[in-house]
Amino acid sequence: MIFIVVKYKVKPEYADRWTELTRDFTEATRNEPGNLWFDWSRSVEDPNEYVLVEAFRDDAAAAHVNSEHFAKGLESMRPALMETPRIISEQITAQDWNRMGELVID
Repeated sequence: MIFIVVKYKVKPEYADRWTELTRDFTEATRNEPGNLWFDWSRSVEDPNEYVLVEAFRDDAAAAHVNSEHFAKGLESMRPALMETPRIISEQITAQDWNRMGELVID
């Protein structure tokens, strides 16, 4: 799978509306056939930072970045951002989340 984590620094005036601003992009991406997950989180240390954790089947990433909703999503985010987002995008052998062996809860 392609595993991606992106950090977005959002202008303070957009921070509380970020999930609303990205809702159409999020829903369209989650509905892509090759999307495995697409989950937003807000930093507990910086209320202006959002983190996106996403994953796609290996052959689905190109379709995602070339989609119309991807282009529209980026343009809708652009005015709300303080800086260029930071990204880690890697192809990994995992196929899904695994249980954490160091903290098993039965």
